[in-house]
Amino acid sequence: MAGFSVEGIHFSLAYSDYVDRELVDTTEIIFRRSLAPSQLLKRKQGFEEEEQTQHKRKQKLKCDPAEDVPDRPVLAPLSTQDNCGSFNLSAHEALIRKILAKPFKVPLPNYQGCTYSRGLGIKRKGPRRALHDPYEENALVLYSPPELTAHEKLTAALESQEVHVVVDPVLGKILRPHQREGVKFLYDCVTGERIEGSYGCIMADEMGLGKTLQCITLIWTLLKQGPNGQPITNKVIIVAPSSLVKNWHNELHKWLSGRISALAIDSGSKDEIDKKLGMFMSQQERRTTYPVLIISYETFRLHASVLHTGPVGLVICDEGHRLKNLESQTYLALDKLKTTRRVLLSGTPIQNDLLEYFSLVHFVNGGILGTVSEFKKKFETPILRGRDADASDADHKKGAEKLAELASLVNKCIIRRTATILSKYLPVKVEQVVCCRLTPLQTQLYKLFIQSKALRMELVKSKSGSGISASSLAFITQLKKLANHPELIYDKARTVEEGFEGALELFPQNFSLKQLQPDLSGKSMQVLDYILAMTKSTTTDKVVLVSNYTQTLDLFEKLCRLRRYQYVRLDGTMSIKKRQKIVDRFNDPHGSDFVFMLSSKAGGCGLNLIGANRLVMFDPDWNPANDDQAMARVWRDGQKKKVFIYRLLSTGTIEEKIFQRQAHKKALSSCVVDEEEDVERHFSVGELKDLFRLNEDTISDTHDKFRCRRCVNNSQVRPPPDGSDCSADLSQWHHSSDPKGLEDILLKGAWSSGVTFVFHHKSHEKQLGL
Repeated sequence: MAGFSVEGIHFSLAYSDYVDRELVDTTEIIFRRSLAPSQLLKRKQGFEEEEQTQHKRKQKLKCDPAEDVPDRPVLAPLSTQDNCGSFNLSAHEALIRKILAKPFKVPLPNYQGCTYSRGLGIKRKGPRRALHDPYEENALVLYSPPELTAHEKLTAALESQEVHVVVDPVLGKILRPHQREGVKFLYDCVTGERIEGSYGCIMADEMGLGKTLQCITLIWTLLKQGPNGQPITNKVIIVAPSSLVKNWHNELHKWLSGRISALAIDSGSKDEIDKKLGMFMSQQERRTTYPVLIISYETFRLHASVLHTGPVGLVICDEGHRLKNLESQTYLALDKLKTTRRVLLSGTPIQNDLLEYFSLVHFVNGGILGTVSEFKKKFETPILRGRDADASDADHKKGAEKLAELASLVNKCIIRRTATILSKYLPVKVEQVVCCRLTPLQTQLYKLFIQSKALRMELVKSKSGSGISASSLAFITQLKKLANHPELIYDKARTVEEGFEGALELFPQNFSLKQLQPDLSGKSMQVLDYILAMTKSTTTDKVVLVSNYTQTLDLFEKLCRLRRYQYVRLDGTMSIKKRQKIVDRFNDPHGSDFVFMLSSKAGGCGLNLIGANRLVMFDPDWNPANDDQAMARVWRDGQKKKVFIYRLLSTGTIEEKIFQRQAHKKALSSCVVDEEEDVERHFSVGELKDLFRLNEDTISDTHDKFRCRRCVNNSQVRPPPDGSDCSADLSQWHHSSDPKGLEDILLKGAWSSGVTFVFHHKSHEKQLGL
């Protein structure tokens, strides 16, 4: 035995392991001796003798290498010797052995061995096959290839035949019926099946119907499949409000369980963002690590030059009503994106006028409605004239005709489903519009302000044709704040600003900004205070408080501290990363937070606040979309409790005028988008401009303008029509001038705190199942 040591480890080798009899020459085999301490110690203790023995064997091999090394027999080949060997085979035996000696054959149909060394990724020959089985039960087939005739089947090339496009069963099995319909609509639009030469569409479903899931299904399908067996696209951009960037990333992971890698950009320096966007745009075909980019509107606009450097397969714009202005920088930046497939998501496509609607349609399918001037002349002017309450029969008829023509043009690229579909899956929602009386202090301050010299001069300017100035808007804002609570205009009164001369004298002598006085405001600190107290003491419900002003949120905080309610607050000052944390904290059923304060301008879109089932919309916004978005935060998938919505309005004030303006806009939206022809024309344009007037002699200015035929002396004598719900026109709701007809027990108790009139209705009669 020979041995050697490597790093202190001794190895023993048989001589035959490294010496071949025919190759040994006189060269001495030399091994390096280990200098490890353990080996040195062994040598000192008697291993010198073994080394001497090995040395003698080496010397002996030099003299007679054949000695002591036995001859090895030559190995026979694995195959049996042929007839020329030491024995002969019969003809039969030779034949059988020849047959069995054939090389291995791959057991695949039509397989032919490759002529080069590549062993993996062998392309199977034959007809193309769909990625998923189109004949599986409940399979959602988005595209079916045309049937081939018998002759075409014989002559057509198998490798070029089209295949079915089938939604991945992972997603297909969880889609609800209306969502399956939506995915099919989206696919047909972006592939040009619905409008030849146009590849865009608008999904105008109301909030809560799962627009996000439908778009994720579309994205996953286009990235993996196509009629020709190849993916339709390899890059997708999702543009969303900054507060929803992380939400989109989470939803992709939730539904696809990590099958797709998305690049979400919501923060970072300019150079960092440019580098990430450049990496995304440089990806090619199959070598796409991040096929989906999620980016905010603001970041897209600032870094648009990088995203314009190459083509993109699909762009999805969430909360797409942000693109209502044709001349905005965001609109122009997105419009220059090199893609024809454009999907716009918006639960409220019409917010202020038809021109905004034109902007959205023009973005996804440019040219189908003509130019801006052509659209105004052909559609906008006659439709609006026909919608006015003072319109003649001829104007109304012409407006209806133009409305039908417009609907026929856009119906192919817009899909709209209302929240009534959710009645199958969600608990009952009770929506209530609550008119609240002003307190004596609010009434005095309101009358002082609208009779002031500064306001009268401003109204004269507006009537002269100069339009609504910045000063007029400032006056409107102050009236809205006064309707919330006198504290919000106290600083103006103390500094004696225009319109507030003498206002400070009307405040009580003990008034202080440090301590909240609930009895000074009708709706905010009397009706709201009662609802919160009863909710806290008699139920396990949580409450969301929504306002357009952060100053009002400050009042909510004072009230919560006064009553020792635990609360969380989300407004524009909170970072995007912190928002989801406080939402999760509030939604925790074991959490101790009772009130969630929300700024409708900062966080009304996309948030899921199903931890609460009561929502108070404290003040109305000019844009009905903002209010609708905020109110949809609690009635969503995952909600298990009966939902109560409270919309608080100060009776006879500018708040009712704003609410009436919302009704006018909603009527326009339902005509164009929902195609409802029977929406009643309640308000003239002249009435809507009458903002600076206080109606002290009414219990509801809005109900007075309805010219309601179901009520006598403000008391309802006929119920709403069959089939109506809270998505119907307000004139088809329940009208209550007393608490008897109310379903909400808490609101009944709050009536004596200052409620004058309530409009209320349900989403559906009974819960059909979750």
